[in-house]
Amino acid sequence: MSEDARARIAEGVRKSFEAKRLANSTISEASEAINIAPESVKMSELSFDPDLFKCLKTHKPIDTLLSSEGGFPRATNFMLVGDPGVGKSTVSMDILADLQNNGASVLFISGEMDRVDLYRYVQRYPKFGDLDILFLGEYIDENPKSIIETMLNRGYDVVLIDSFVEVQDTVAEASGMTAKKTEKWLIDLMRHHNMSNNDSKKWTSFLCIQQVTKEGVFLGSNKLKHNTTGMMELRFDKDGTRYVMFTKNRRGEVNIKMQFDLSATGDVKYDLEGEDEETQSPSDVLPLDDSDLVRRMEILDTLFRIPKKG
Repeated sequence: MSEDARARIAEGVRKSFEAKRLANSTISEASEAINIAPESVKMSELSFDPDLFKCLKTHKPIDTLLSSEGGFPRATNFMLVGDPGVGKSTVSMDILADLQNNGASVLFISGEMDRVDLYRYVQRYPKFGDLDILFLGEYIDENPKSIIETMLNRGYDVVLIDSFVEVQDTVAEASGMTAKKTEKWLIDLMRHHNMSNNDSKKWTSFLCIQQVTKEGVFLGSNKLKHNTTGMMELRFDKDGTRYVMFTKNRRGEVNIKMQFDLSATGDVKYDLEGEDEETQSPSDVLPLDDSDLVRRMEILDTLFRIPKKG
């Protein structure tokens, strides 16, 4: 057999194998295999709108944990996990309400609670009453996937999802999609709005409550972990006090505990290393004068024992 004949047979076998592989793959996988080429990037050649890096403020001590700049970064995706009954929904809604009170446009997508459930929260935390809320359970018999896409297309600064897995399961059941495909859809949707692809051109950030296993293992694929900017954990300490801590944060510090209290005053209170929080003001924690970088690092070093860089 000639070398040309051998080459033709080998090419025929390769094409047959590739055709079978693509036939058994999803449409998106086949498209990616055919059309997408790898691309290298030089960061020195990139530029972004400076407004993208202006953080949204709650004007509470939690700002210092959310990012090194102080506040909720735009175009980011934070996951929130925690012990049962520690206050995940309350703390996340409190953050959302504080952001709204300081000028941010926000949306709460509730996959677990209904109007009656939320009503009791508003009795204790009246500021939750002004949040825009999408009760996804009201659209189970409709098209929850389309409902979410339509709502997000309006454009928001920050969207709270409670919880990621409940929204994922609701859409999967209604649309007949697998859990894996639904997770991919939701992650891709979040990334789409991170990049300001909505009517209001907002670099949307997401705060998603996520479930964990009994062993405390985070539920979600590697794709979800890769697209998670920070992992916020709410836990009970040994003495029963509650604290918040980041175990992953691309925009800020990790492994710094900040105690919090679900007080009866209608506001979540944070404790700065045991100091009386009422004696602290936002300017004490993070100076408003951004040019005073030395003073800022001295304050952060004092409050949270953050090693100075440089």
